[in-house]
Amino acid sequence: MRLTLQPPFLAAWDPVPRHHFDATLVRVETDEGITGYGSGDTMDGFAAYQDLFLGRDPRQIANHVKVIETINFHAGRYWPLEAALWDIIGKASGQPVAALFGGAVTRIPAYASFGEASGPDERADAALAAQAAGFRAVKIRIGREDTAAGLAAVRATRDAVGDDLEIMVDLNQWWRMAGDISAALDLAAVRRIATELRELGVLWLEEPLPAADLEGMRTLREQTGIRVAGGEMARTPAELLGALEAGALDVVQPDVVLSVGMLRARTVAELAQHRNCWFTPHTWTNGLGLLANLHVAAGVGGGPYLEFPYDPPGWTEQRRDFFLAKPVLIDADGYLTVPAAPGLGAEIDEVAVARWALR
Repeated sequence: MRLTLQPPFLAAWDPVPRHHFDATLVRVETDEGITGYGSGDTMDGFAAYQDLFLGRDPRQIANHVKVIETINFHAGRYWPLEAALWDIIGKASGQPVAALFGGAVTRIPAYASFGEASGPDERADAALAAQAAGFRAVKIRIGREDTAAGLAAVRATRDAVGDDLEIMVDLNQWWRMAGDISAALDLAAVRRIATELRELGVLWLEEPLPAADLEGMRTLREQTGIRVAGGEMARTPAELLGALEAGALDVVQPDVVLSVGMLRARTVAELAQHRNCWFTPHTWTNGLGLLANLHVAAGVGGGPYLEFPYDPPGWTEQRRDFFLAKPVLIDADGYLTVPAAPGLGAEIDEVAVARWALR
């Protein structure tokens, strides 16, 4: 079995005037007629490195991962390629990828991960709507530019849902978007926020401090008793393992198509679980990236929840998964179930791909 790569890597978007969503679809074909799909990071610049993979056996996954890691030092994060290779391996073996990763569980409860900044009333209403849709938990983002408004949204949500819905909170301070050089909230400010969130019964506080401040996160955990989550965009497994060793995290969250890849995320997850920590990856790409994360988490028995990007009307399953034949949905009990089909279990909508491809 040998690899060929369909050029280029397809970039497409959902044409909704209010929300512009980019996605990159990776296709990898074998000489035996199996096509694997992956999505996540942009794959910009990958053409310069494709000869390192063409003609090689996709089942030699450990070597392919090592090669991707060498490229990551010089260029982008090409983990969608690994996801496509696992899709091929699963299809060739007739097994869902989760089974190849350990098959610990076949479904995981989902939490609705909100993305937009909303006022207290709007956020409380959104949480109630998510609960009615089947979600057992929600995550609310607090912007460091207006923490009072964010805390008010969390308080309003707790008042609205009572104790029947878990709430997580994200401060988004571990990493930055390009060009963001604004000052981070310091430990004293975050401690005050964490204390109030602990009183509100928040399940975890995500990315409360910059990645380098492991001591601050350990102190925050010890002084407030709140669980700390992070690592969604960590560049290396060593960064995540160092955070665990420092006692900085209760919840590790590397996105397998953006951060450290599927094989390495599995290792991190298993080591985290040996330390009685949770593995529940970040999933903010699209349905194909979400499935890749689901397979790894289900394979190792991650949880207690899996992130599910959801914030209608701006962010819905249909918009998020516009190039899939069917969007990834939770079931009536609020679970994400591993597809029974071999590989990642995604079916591509070729008509949508042809319509929205950037040529």
